[in-house]
Amino acid sequence: MRVLAAMSGGVDSAVAAARAVDAGHEVVGVHLALARDRASHRTGARGCCTVEDARDASRAADRLGIPYYVWDLAERFEQDVIEDFVAEYAAGRTPNPCVRCNERIKFSALLDKALALDFDAVCTGHYARLEPSPTGAPALHRAVDDGKDQSYVLAVLTPERLRHALFPLGDTRKEDVRREAERRGLQVAAKPDSHDICFIADGDTAGWLGERLGNRPGTVEDETGRPVGSHQGAYAFTVGQRRGLRLGVPAADGRPRYVLDVQPVTNTVVVGPREALTVEELAGVRPVWCGEPPDVGQVVGTQVRAHGEEVPAVVTALDDDRVAVRLERPVTGVAGGQTLVLYAGSRVLGSATLVRTRPVRGTVS
Repeated sequence: MRVLAAMSGGVDSAVAAARAVDAGHEVVGVHLALARDRASHRTGARGCCTVEDARDASRAADRLGIPYYVWDLAERFEQDVIEDFVAEYAAGRTPNPCVRCNERIKFSALLDKALALDFDAVCTGHYARLEPSPTGAPALHRAVDDGKDQSYVLAVLTPERLRHALFPLGDTRKEDVRREAERRGLQVAAKPDSHDICFIADGDTAGWLGERLGNRPGTVEDETGRPVGSHQGAYAFTVGQRRGLRLGVPAADGRPRYVLDVQPVTNTVVVGPREALTVEELAGVRPVWCGEPPDVGQVVGTQVRAHGEEVPAVVTALDDDRVAVRLERPVTGVAGGQTLVLYAGSRVLGSATLVRTRPVRGTVS
């Protein structure tokens, strides 16, 4: 096959490309330039699209003896990931930009361009597995390394996308990937992993959003509607947040309070006790299925964070636009805009964007 290897400049994508070469594929490496103003060194950027990363990817491609190119997708990344991120926070939701990047950049913009250039597949360093389903189509599964599993952020991929994807690292643990990189003479063998949100260099999400959205003073209220503080922008808060609330009125019982709701229309942040965050039902919209969807009444595994715990649940509603589940045990701190991923064992069924939760006490938020 003709394979386009997405090379971020990290150890995972370098070893994935090397394994694609070993498998006999005709491999071409490509680094995605996603930032309009790329920092020269990783001290100024936490992601995987700095000038330094591009050089690391180039050196790895040279070591593997494969052609290498840099493709500028900064404008598409700005529109499809960054602007979406800002809009979701402005609407009081909490998005996952890595999910959007995989959906709209790596397996939409990049894959579409690869197919147009007569490549058969895109290879990445994601930790996930592809196994044949009963129909013969590839099914997406969790990686062997639970600590590095990235199936959650890939759960937006349709069967058509999965047919053109290669994940060579899914059966390998991270420490073995680093050892393999060292044996191959790849200089990135000991390079630290990228972390946090790649386009927010210092990790200060609230400050970054403030620069984009400006000051929007509003009120912080308790569950009864009583003002207990103020803020400079409701977009800076997310459900489950405890730190940085700066409340002027302490709780009557002296216990910490958490963000329960963000209401962009009234520019209000609602706070309350931790137990008010506990939910037992979840509903999501715009479901994307990686294969056959589940049935109503089916027991599934659910996950609402990239490295969160999987919780058993029962599918209670399902149609083209919506899926709902009832959890076997309650979870806390779930926010609208997060990605709900459903599993059947290790297999990824699909995903949806969370819009509603039902607290244990019975009120809907």
